[in-house]
Amino acid sequence: MTAQIARERLGAALAMDRAAHVAAGVRALVEYQDVPSSDAIRMGQIFGASATDSGAVVNERTAMKVAAVYAGVRLLAGAIATTPCSFYRKTVGEDGRRGREKAGDHDYWWLFNEQPCERFSAATFWEFIMSQTLLRGDGIAYLVRAHKYSPAVTNVIPVPRDNVEITRSGQRLLYKIHDQMADGSTGYFVADQDDVLHFPNFGFNGTCSPSVIALGARQAIGIALKADEHAALTFGGGASIQYAVKAPKAMSLQQQGEFRDAWVAKYGSGQGHSKIPLILTEGLEVQELSMTAADAQLLESRRFQVVDIARAIGVPPHMIGETTASTSWGSGIEQMSQGFVRYALRPHLHRYAQELNRKLFPRLDRFFVEFNVDGQLEGDSKSQAEYFGKALGGPGAQGWMTVNEVRALKNLPPVPGGDVLFKPTAAAKKPDDKEKPDEQDDEPTAPAAGA
Repeated sequence: MTAQIARERLGAALAMDRAAHVAAGVRALVEYQDVPSSDAIRMGQIFGASATDSGAVVNERTAMKVAAVYAGVRLLAGAIATTPCSFYRKTVGEDGRRGREKAGDHDYWWLFNEQPCERFSAATFWEFIMSQTLLRGDGIAYLVRAHKYSPAVTNVIPVPRDNVEITRSGQRLLYKIHDQMADGSTGYFVADQDDVLHFPNFGFNGTCSPSVIALGARQAIGIALKADEHAALTFGGGASIQYAVKAPKAMSLQQQGEFRDAWVAKYGSGQGHSKIPLILTEGLEVQELSMTAADAQLLESRRFQVVDIARAIGVPPHMIGETTASTSWGSGIEQMSQGFVRYALRPHLHRYAQELNRKLFPRLDRFFVEFNVDGQLEGDSKSQAEYFGKALGGPGAQGWMTVNEVRALKNLPPVPGGDVLFKPTAAAKKPDDKEKPDEQDDEPTAPAAGA
């Protein structure tokens, strides 16, 4: 049913597109481009693997084996998943001023804050989209409409980037989605861009986006993989030093074997080749043949790769465990949270909100969506008290939040009379000032003439 609706909607969209191109005297063709095998980046995107100068193959699966990549992706994905997707209704006041009000009862609120489809919760949906955006360049989700003529969305199904082929037809994008059909077989259908949420990464070229691991962090991840492999082999061999033993005269094979057995019995249990010495005849000398981890600066190299990978992903190193260097993101938790939201999280949220608005709501629709980052910016209790105190207003200051709005942010029920903004008076009254009835003259009023 979903594929049938997609084909019908695609046919209608392509017919309108062809008509527009015929009217302009241009043929509407799907644009294909040959990719040379020498283009390592594009070939890596197609086959999901990209070799580095270090010899390590970097792709979506191998990159997540690096702790810094895993921590950075998890950090951004978790931040996106815990940021509420708020829906608003556009309003126009009697004076013509435009405003907005929350539309918490909108049908789409449930899709993007609780359950977009049967297989995903909203949190896992956004984590999947964010990880695909970083590791594959594009986060893709298919919009299931009620029927081919309805703009209403009933389900949002995330699709792995490996299962989607993106092509162009004129100025429109077409998405060939490979998925499991209703009968259990594997097939594909083609969807028009209006029926697909396409969340690109930085560097979108109009069709697709490069991933972080394909460009910014490819070499750094390759080095980190090789460093992890080297460290594992070092400790797997007991982290011992390899030796060569030089004998003053020739030794028979039997004598060499007896010497090796005696060496292993004395200095090691035989784990790893580093436990077995190399025997050289003619001159007795013992020399170190392998570099220690400190000599090769292995630890320093691995620490630098954490910073390099964090730089490419766009997260502060101290938030993924690298705290040896000072940070320019602020000293307090509130300042660091503001820096993270402003420089790392907000660019993704802005692209996501724009994609949701242009695909879910027509241009003249009165609804729109925004991500509410207030929860990400919460400081300690003292900072919150100061912020809410200023928001509520006080003597000589106009408030911009009501009591019930503040209580709603703290998940508290509203109170009677809590929906009125504070308005400062011209002069504050003293606490002991009380309204008194008009004082009457002590002397009686003279009677009127003629009384």
